[in-house]
Amino acid sequence: MADTKREREIERKYDAEAPGGLPDLRGVAGVADVIDKGVADLDAVYYDTADQRLATASVTLRRRTGGHDAGWHLKLPVPEIEGARDEVHAPLSDDVPRALIGLVRSRVREADLVPVVRLRSARDLRHLVDADGTLLAEVSVDGVRAARLDGTTATTAWTEIEVELAPNGDPHLLDKVEKKLRKAGVRRSTSVSKLARALAETGSAPEAAAVGDGPGELPGPTLKPDTAGAQVLAYLREQRDALVDLDPAVRQDLPDSVHQMRVATRRTRSAFKTYGKILDRAVTDPIGEELKWLAGELGVDRDREVLTERLTEAIAAVPRTLLLGPVRGRLKIWKVAGRAGSRRKTVAVLDSKRYLALLDGLDALLADPPLRKAARTPAAQALPAAVLKDYDRLATRVDHALALDPGTDRDLALHEARKAAKRARYAGEAATPALGKPAATFAKRMKAVQKVLGDHQDSVVAREALRDLAIQAHAAGESAFVWGLLYGREEAAAAARERDLVGVWERASRPKARAALGG
Repeated sequence: MADTKREREIERKYDAEAPGGLPDLRGVAGVADVIDKGVADLDAVYYDTADQRLATASVTLRRRTGGHDAGWHLKLPVPEIEGARDEVHAPLSDDVPRALIGLVRSRVREADLVPVVRLRSARDLRHLVDADGTLLAEVSVDGVRAARLDGTTATTAWTEIEVELAPNGDPHLLDKVEKKLRKAGVRRSTSVSKLARALAETGSAPEAAAVGDGPGELPGPTLKPDTAGAQVLAYLREQRDALVDLDPAVRQDLPDSVHQMRVATRRTRSAFKTYGKILDRAVTDPIGEELKWLAGELGVDRDREVLTERLTEAIAAVPRTLLLGPVRGRLKIWKVAGRAGSRRKTVAVLDSKRYLALLDGLDALLADPPLRKAARTPAAQALPAAVLKDYDRLATRVDHALALDPGTDRDLALHEARKAAKRARYAGEAATPALGKPAATFAKRMKAVQKVLGDHQDSVVAREALRDLAIQAHAAGESAFVWGLLYGREEAAAAARERDLVGVWERASRPKARAALGG
């Protein structure tokens, strides 16, 4: 990704049909002046698959000449922020850059990217600035001409106003500008992008995808919305969507992206196991194994990163008078040794045929799910039994772990209980749309159990790393005192979590919460 540049774009589009055109924006609060930047001619060719997979997902990929940012632009939606898209730039070239192909791989798979639309725009640009001359936003009036490139002769033209917030600008400015525009009779565009409007007006806009529709996915079986099968499939589609959406973020090494992608794999696998009476496990288990493989491959960097943060914080808490030896240097060596080459391996996994086959397998499963008889029963009848079965599994493991003496066997048993708590939590979350507050409360309590057990397991893993660091330090002739000190602190932390578990489990296992689920 070294030849690309990423930035967050927040903009709003308006139909420029008002008789007066663009009003004077100097009256907008905070805007001291409007600077005319002249007119630029822009020429953009948009690329997509033949069946418009990118457009269906509100993703745009274009090669543009003219203006100050000529080159390749990939825009990815940011659903949680109105009008926001992450834009990745690559230098101008004849063919689609490999880096950008990778960022859309989870959506296009092996399909070719071909030119679909050409947009030529005359952009009349203005800068909104404050009293100090700082750029607040760019406002442009774009005269657009669009032509299809798929062998047809369809064309269209329109004029639109675009208001784009400056980097690190105040989003409230967009509201103030919009208020001024509305007073002048200017209204928001009903299209999310120029490409979307061009496709719509030339007669072949992609249909809005149903929740979770994937590349080439056929409509699934007709199920009533309140059936167990419909609820479980909706949950599985959400997780498949998360995998596809997070793929480009993982490739760009964005914060928390790997963790969230692994969560999606775990939730999917848990749903396969929990709801085995709804979906045939003879079909879902092989996909679950592939999801386990993916989570394992993704975990190399993530687990090391979390552990390094924990050890770094632990060292920072040691009084300076006790920091004997090159402790931070030793940890840095350990960190680099564990990460060497792993970033490239992660991207290689996402480019692999095995990963793409996994995504195709999920699409196929959702298009033609292996429904069992219980899938057509009411969700309120079938889901509680599945959730409570996971609870019983957790209860057995917690009771077993707490009955053991402190030590390795108990640590292993608590780790198994942690995995069961996570599965019970995910079961409750999947059932929440159908069962409402009782399932949400159940999931929340299972999450509390999972957190205590997770903190305990983190301590177990940290102790293993500290022992390795102590051995490495000793072999290098360094003092191992600090590593031993931190090992003792982690032992104490683990013991505290075991004591906490008793109270957390007592609250989580109260019969009232389970009775509220029904079933």
